[in-house]
Amino acid sequence: MSIISINNLTKDYKTTRALKGVSLEIEQGKLFGLLGVNGAGKTTLIKILCGLTKKTSGTITVNGLNLDSDINSIKQIIDVSPQETAVATNLTVLENLEFFANIYNSCDKEYLNNIINTFGLSGVLNQTAKTLSGGYKRRLSIAIALISKPKILFLDEPTLGLDVFARRELWKIIENLKGKITIILTSHYLEEIENLCDEVAILSKGEVLKTGTVEDIKAQTNTQTFEDAFIKVVKDYE
Repeated sequence: MSIISINNLTKDYKTTRALKGVSLEIEQGKLFGLLGVNGAGKTTLIKILCGLTKKTSGTITVNGLNLDSDINSIKQIIDVSPQETAVATNLTVLENLEFFANIYNSCDKEYLNNIINTFGLSGVLNQTAKTLSGGYKRRLSIAIALISKPKILFLDEPTLGLDVFARRELWKIIENLKGKITIILTSHYLEEIENLCDEVAILSKGEVLKTGTVEDIKAQTNTQTFEDAFIKVVKDYE
């Protein structure tokens, strides 16, 4: 069952059309990847879905709610972990989690402990966020995004700037969330998309060029690797 339906979505910025008739179906509980080079339209699409910018035309439903008339209700069931790590740097890890739990009136200790265990934060609870490594900051940022118990989580470049070890550890955590929540992930790392995503949409210049599983896209492009498939799809479009 689709939790997000996008039909013929367009977005214009003055003389530039950033999204050109985008149509997508994202199923509930799936980890859906948005892939494309800079300027492909990924960030614009996420901003529209989150109600941060208005579309020009097209229709969008999220969990059966119309984006135009029900945006406030939609905001209650989504959350975002942005590229920029969103934590209060002078608070400890535990204080960060408790602060956001109070904001969302979500002080269920069992749920909070489950988040702490899921993200492997128990050993750093009393450290201030500014003293954490990049990998732990990203873990905390994503953990905070789950405090509100969203049905849909947007992860924007979740492992950007992390070393290979921290990236792989975060992959394991994200994989453990699959099936429990719908995740929309944007990334420039082809290996990340290939390893994590149930389905992928390849965008270029505001258009959806291909959708499907990684294996589907490799088969459609008659390529052996996903990197070759991605390059072929984008180059053929250009």
